[in-house]
Amino acid sequence: MISLPRSLSHFGLAAVLAASSLAAQAREAGGEASAQIRRTSFGVPHILARDERGLGYGIGYAYAQDNLCLLAGEVLTVNGERSRYFGGDGKTLEQRDNLASDLFFTWFNNPAAVNGFLQAQPLAVRDLLEGYASGYNRALGERRAQGLPADCGAGEWVRPISSLDLVKLTRRLLAEGGLGQFVEAVVGATPPRLAAQRPAVDYSVALARQARFATERGSNAVAVGRERSVNGRGLLLANPHFPWVGGLRFYQMQLTIPGQLDVMGAALPGLPVVNIGFNQHLAWTHTVDTSKHFTLYRLQLDPQDATRYLYDGQSLPLERQQVKVAVKGKDGHVDEVERTVYVSKFGPVVQWPGRLDWDKQAAYSLRDANLDNTRVLQQWYQINRAGSLEALKASVGQLQGIPWVNTLAVDSAGKALYLNQSVVPYVDQALLEQCAGTKAPGLLTVLDGSRSACQWQADPQAAQPGIFPARLLPSLERADYVQSANDSAWLANPAQPLSGFSPLVSRSEQPLGMRSRFALQRLQGNGKLGVAELQRMVFDDEVYLASLLLPDLLQWCAGVEADLKGLCASLQAWNGKADLDSGVGLLHFDNLFTALAQQPQIWRVAFDPADPQHTPRGLAVEQAAVRKLLREAALASLEQVGKAGIGADRRWGQIQQAADGTPVPGGPQALGVYNAMVSVPVGPGKRLVVSGSSYLQIVSFTEQGPQAQGLLAFSLSSEQGSVHAGDQTRAFAAGQLLPIPFTEAQIKADPQYRRSVISERDAGPVVSAQ
Repeated sequence: MISLPRSLSHFGLAAVLAASSLAAQAREAGGEASAQIRRTSFGVPHILARDERGLGYGIGYAYAQDNLCLLAGEVLTVNGERSRYFGGDGKTLEQRDNLASDLFFTWFNNPAAVNGFLQAQPLAVRDLLEGYASGYNRALGERRAQGLPADCGAGEWVRPISSLDLVKLTRRLLAEGGLGQFVEAVVGATPPRLAAQRPAVDYSVALARQARFATERGSNAVAVGRERSVNGRGLLLANPHFPWVGGLRFYQMQLTIPGQLDVMGAALPGLPVVNIGFNQHLAWTHTVDTSKHFTLYRLQLDPQDATRYLYDGQSLPLERQQVKVAVKGKDGHVDEVERTVYVSKFGPVVQWPGRLDWDKQAAYSLRDANLDNTRVLQQWYQINRAGSLEALKASVGQLQGIPWVNTLAVDSAGKALYLNQSVVPYVDQALLEQCAGTKAPGLLTVLDGSRSACQWQADPQAAQPGIFPARLLPSLERADYVQSANDSAWLANPAQPLSGFSPLVSRSEQPLGMRSRFALQRLQGNGKLGVAELQRMVFDDEVYLASLLLPDLLQWCAGVEADLKGLCASLQAWNGKADLDSGVGLLHFDNLFTALAQQPQIWRVAFDPADPQHTPRGLAVEQAAVRKLLREAALASLEQVGKAGIGADRRWGQIQQAADGTPVPGGPQALGVYNAMVSVPVGPGKRLVVSGSSYLQIVSFTEQGPQAQGLLAFSLSSEQGSVHAGDQTRAFAAGQLLPIPFTEAQIKADPQYRRSVISERDAGPVVSAQ
């Protein structure tokens, strides 16, 4: 009889024997760090190692085989070195000036902050980071010898990386939900006496970029429990909407350390952990939350000196932190540019003229809760290894490392979990009433910076000072379902509304987004849900808002003048979808709603908190004022579509495409398109997808374990010359989800299976088909 160690007893004998076999394979390569990289269809890597350093080594190596230039470019960005090679007037992928980006990241990723983050990591995470850098560097050496991909250009800026570079990438990710949206406002902040020296910045571009944050980093998620799933076990849809390019482009991979870790899913560039995925016991995903992850503080300035501020009656100086970056001029000569970042006890001073002004009376300083979140990598690594839904929930509640997203998960027993538990400043309603008398434009939370009583509150059970403890954040476990489409926690399941939280955490009785209303409509009732139903939610490409407005629009069309007959004909012919066959009626419908959206009087039935799933609804075309607005919007839409070079007979698949020309379905999330896509004009009659559905995953738990389907909508590799630069995109365009190999048998049975063994002691990889 075989006696199993208690720590392994839940695997069962067969699993233990399989793990022993895997361990033997993992030991094959020997050496200081080693890994097996098994590739399956579409190039997806399944990385096997005996420890974290070897696992990181395999991740970094595989990633650099597929996305070398992408990561090299992001490393250049987070080190503040773009201007050195591409000039200060050049643009980042986010269309930010290189100089502003470099000044910000040189200040933000200063040595003290970066080294402090690294030192705070547990040994396992440090080993993952060190291994990743070593594996990336090995692949870089090999690929440089072969000739770098065209995406790297001349390649003079492509260099080996270290753990510190990966920390800088991680810190950039943390700041995405807060300070990272204020780059220009940080580096452009200038005291009143030096206003004439303030650098010229187009703040309208920065404001538009901030406004797009949620739309370009949205997501859908549905976690179905035993009462609603067809087989009485857990079922999960993961549909994050993330950029198709740059530092937030997902990468699919499986990570295995025999007996310790076996997880499949998707990770962001430079991260040696799976962010969204599944293991033998559970599946999880994330959606960008509505919680606030920073606050502004209004500084009451010293009347004698606008670079000093009053705090509890004491005059304190703003700290001047000098930042220097190298900038390549048009003549090729590199000069040094120096700026000053001003910092209060709360954080950097931020200045947006006309929005957040720095005058002789007041300035604004930003405090971002995630800048003290050194737990984020450890958090995801714990989720990767979680053996139950309870373990996942306990880990999120204890570590509190999730930065700015909700977490939805299911397990094999059929429990469904929703957590709105990210890093949120502990500012409750009472503190808001006491300290938020001054409001800045928009949805920004501004507190009184002149009183210590307005500091974020502290709780001994919180993972860091100044944030809400998990017990005060929304959590919901159900046996039917929970869902999220980037609205607040309120109606994750309408049968059990979540309310009573700080406004910084979650607001109730607010209008739902159209994707949430679409999802709740699809999930209503008691019918059983399977993989097909969840897949159709995405691939139907339904424009939910059309069901609310199109009948009224067509009624209005019956009385329009001749100059609008063509537009109305396109609306009449439109199929109400954003699929490849949709006509230009989709464009006109989008333009009309965009023009009308800020006019609350357009709705026949206004929002009713007692009926949030069905209001607002109806277009009040019986009102002359609404008909006037519609005519103006329709004429503008005709002009806009005409200038874009889009003919009346064009189809959406001929217009919206990937970089390689593959037609891409999906459309604007504001229209209630679950398969949300963001595309930008790139030429006559053409739009390029830059963000939207990214990693798609549907996981169903069965008696045989997790069965998964999914893909990367933009494919595995970002390199134009790769055979895996567009293969999954074509499957996505065809509405296909691909089987995801997970078990050893599934991996080795894949028709494209190939295996590489790499070790730091080897001169090169050993490639085998066995």
